[in-house]
Amino acid sequence: MTADGAIVLDRVSVRFAAGVVAVSEVSLRIRAGEFVSIVGPSGCGKTTLLNFAAGLLPRDVGSGTFTVGGRPPVEGNRDIAYMLARDALAPWRTALENAELGAEIRGVPLAERRRRTIDLLDKVGLKGFEHAYPKQLSHGMRQRVALARTFALESPILLMDEPFGALDAQTKLQLEDVLLSLWQRDGRTVLFITHDLSEAVTMSDRVIVMSARPGRIVAEVSINLPRPRSVRALQKDPAFHELYAHVWSKLEEGLGA
Repeated sequence: MTADGAIVLDRVSVRFAAGVVAVSEVSLRIRAGEFVSIVGPSGCGKTTLLNFAAGLLPRDVGSGTFTVGGRPPVEGNRDIAYMLARDALAPWRTALENAELGAEIRGVPLAERRRRTIDLLDKVGLKGFEHAYPKQLSHGMRQRVALARTFALESPILLMDEPFGALDAQTKLQLEDVLLSLWQRDGRTVLFITHDLSEAVTMSDRVIVMSARPGRIVAEVSINLPRPRSVRALQKDPAFHELYAHVWSKLEEGLGA
């Protein structure tokens, strides 16, 4: 693991074929160990930024300066773990085998990755389901496996693209608490994409609000709620609702920008 978990964007723009500008002049610095969420309307370039950070886009579609862990984005960067909106579990592998797949690909010895993965499955509430196959698991349980798989990679930077967006409200709250617990334990850098403003305020140190395409940053809201946080307890906190209303107002401004 690198000591530098920072993500830095300086006037980054992304232009695809046919002249479509997805992101325009985005500048952002995410400190090592910080949890930052990006919110904005569909098509504003949120996922584009994650894909760029992960080295999944050709460099010639972007301009400006983009560094991840102190170097330009590159495909296969071992300092990055990327969690998608879909669980993407292999149906022929058990929960345990799916959760350790990334570490297996990276060559982590069996005993080491198995110990870490079993511990993480316990942390995400899947103790006793280690040998279940995806078809035997609910959607929420499958996302728990995907979360364990992400944290099983000892990468200092986590990219998370609406990982809980398709879950029911109760399961989403449960997994938000699990993610906060794991993040507070490990102190990794998280860049988190969500359409759920409540989720963004609950989880983050800062919330970045983007405009409609071409995506630009229209606001940066510091979330000064004390940590550690409880997702359920925050629902009764007036400060939480004030911050939610503030982020919502900035999002509305971005939609009209």
